[in-house]
Amino acid sequence: MSPHSDRARALLFVADPLESFKTYKDSTFAMMREAAKRGYTLMACEPRHLRWQQGQPVTASLRIIELTGATEEAEGWFRTIEAPTDFALRDAHAIVMRKDPPFDSEYFYATHLLGQAEREGARVFNKPAALRDHPEKLSILEFSQFIAPTLVTRQEADVRAFHALHGDIILKPLDGMGGMGIFRVGSDGLNLGSIIETLNRGGAQTLMVQKYLPEIVHGDKRVLVIGGQPVPYVLARIPQGSEIRGNLAAGGKGVAQPLHPRDREIAQALGPELARRGLLLVGLDVIGHTLTEINVTSPTCFQEIMQQTGFDVASMFMDALEAALR
Repeated sequence: MSPHSDRARALLFVADPLESFKTYKDSTFAMMREAAKRGYTLMACEPRHLRWQQGQPVTASLRIIELTGATEEAEGWFRTIEAPTDFALRDAHAIVMRKDPPFDSEYFYATHLLGQAEREGARVFNKPAALRDHPEKLSILEFSQFIAPTLVTRQEADVRAFHALHGDIILKPLDGMGGMGIFRVGSDGLNLGSIIETLNRGGAQTLMVQKYLPEIVHGDKRVLVIGGQPVPYVLARIPQGSEIRGNLAAGGKGVAQPLHPRDREIAQALGPELARRGLLLVGLDVIGHTLTEINVTSPTCFQEIMQQTGFDVASMFMDALEAALR
């Protein structure tokens, strides 16, 4: 089937290579499966396949795929039914930007190409400008009533003063993902100088410092907000052993839990405003009663919540996407 034959039912997913998907837990795969169930044509490309030539619309060398129903990646979970072809992004019914972090220069350029496609008539979720305007760690500072004491700086003296004030702190790079580069320094200040040097690279790189939250032992909760409304369950990612990081990529154990009243309070305060800005899907990270991160690039945990609670997050996402397109 050519995407030109049924524009109204064609969804383009801009994502990582399909061959790299871990389908048992991949949220983009869950979105695709629900979209296919609703009769949409599935198209896929990577950011490197986007193209914009003078005097022409933004295009992508994409492939049309269909799902095979296989449950394991090795069995081949998709098949290509049309070879890569140059396609004007404005001709898709909707584009879902699902490239995983890091948010590097190439990601930044991709949002500009997608922004141009928007000006040509494409509908992109999450909105490219909103992706640029909401760095996932910095964005929490706009909602300071919900966060722990936080500092963003390049200066070693600032970090040392913050440590002297709060004693037990967390340091992390602004562009980290999956728990990478996160350090804890206790009241003894052990290795603080070395950690600062590692993260700020002699003052060349900005880092974030936060007061340590002991509630992390109960999990770093992922609160999904779709179309401004919270999913009724969270995934608490609980650190294992001596780890301080709950991230699943760092070995954390994911446990689905009902939405806590405080989680709901935070989600209802932020959700409608973030949706108004063009963020259809957001993943709020909450430790205890405290907001720690606002994830906007490719929030996950759809399948873990579905598998443990039966709540169909992908269906809620597709409902919100279809409502936004009306």
